[in-house]
Amino acid sequence: MSNQKKVYVGMSGGVDSSVAAALLKEQGFDVTGVFIKAWHPEGFPCTWREDRRDAMRVAAVLDIPFKTLDLEKEYKQEVVDYMISEYKKGRTPNPDVMCNKSVKFGGFLQFALKEGADFVATGHYARLRREIPISNFQFQNNDQNIKDKFSNKIELLEAKDKAKDQSYFLWTLAKEQLKHVLFPIGEYQKSEVRKLAEKFNLPTAGKKDSQGLCFIGKVDIKDFLREYISTEKGDVLNEAGEVIGFHTGVHLYTTGERHGFTVTKKTTLDKAMYVVAKDVLKNTITVSEKNKMNSNSLVLRISLSGINWIQNPEEGKVYNARFRYHQEPEDCTVSFGSGLTFVEFKKPQDGIAAGQSLVLYDKEICLGGGVIEQV
Repeated sequence: MSNQKKVYVGMSGGVDSSVAAALLKEQGFDVTGVFIKAWHPEGFPCTWREDRRDAMRVAAVLDIPFKTLDLEKEYKQEVVDYMISEYKKGRTPNPDVMCNKSVKFGGFLQFALKEGADFVATGHYARLRREIPISNFQFQNNDQNIKDKFSNKIELLEAKDKAKDQSYFLWTLAKEQLKHVLFPIGEYQKSEVRKLAEKFNLPTAGKKDSQGLCFIGKVDIKDFLREYISTEKGDVLNEAGEVIGFHTGVHLYTTGERHGFTVTKKTTLDKAMYVVAKDVLKNTITVSEKNKMNSNSLVLRISLSGINWIQNPEEGKVYNARFRYHQEPEDCTVSFGSGLTFVEFKKPQDGIAAGQSLVLYDKEICLGGGVIEQV
């Protein structure tokens, strides 16, 4: 049918992407399932063959074409190498953000458009709001004004299911990418997605959700990093600079972490200790019972790099921000100066570190964000 809109669905073999494909076919889209093959480290558990088989079974049930797209090179260079490089610098990276930017909505989107698709779709829990709904837009219409409105008036929103919302990981996507994207399950609760999978008789209806690093799955990140970064035992310091224990390698720890190091000099209170600072050159980590950086600051001012604004924020307006996934949003303001962007929180924050993604929200609208450079 010439009027059908063509969509390539990234099918991971999980229930969310399976239901996304089923919903789009039910809505009348010309759907093709695509399994993205990513790079996997040798010596670690890998389920990509089983996942691909599950995706193929779903495609067979839905009676849709199925393709496999090899993006191993892109994933290794843009996600894994980036992650290792950041850890070497003592920073806290977010590989899931880079996976979305470079793989799912980078290489996959480019492949789909080259193949003639109008959209790509995934099983992300997020929503898009367009000035002109998809159902009202005919792609064969040559009215440039309509096309411009469709392309430019778009907002990225939190999912209806706040517990599953993944908009935090999507802040790097530009409008040029988003205009070719669909998030079919963003309007549903996770429990409803499971019921839909049963309704469509999908073989993934009872499959457990994947955990861990994007594509690679549940691996011990410290074991993974030891394969690529040389580590050595170092000192654990308290806030006064006194040696109170030891760790197994400064690169293996992130700000806010409270496991993996040994405190030999116990306090009378014996409370949990958190990493609050790292010195890569001296191979030391500093820990505290407070789990705070700049805990005495009344205002936390953060400079950002790698910024992407889906909608430009206004100086002085109060927004909400997250610098961790599933973090409760915190009030903040944005300011600009000397070519830099700054975010100022209304109160001190715990466990914030260079390299993390800071994502800005105006209520349920995700405005975009940047990478934290300096705290």
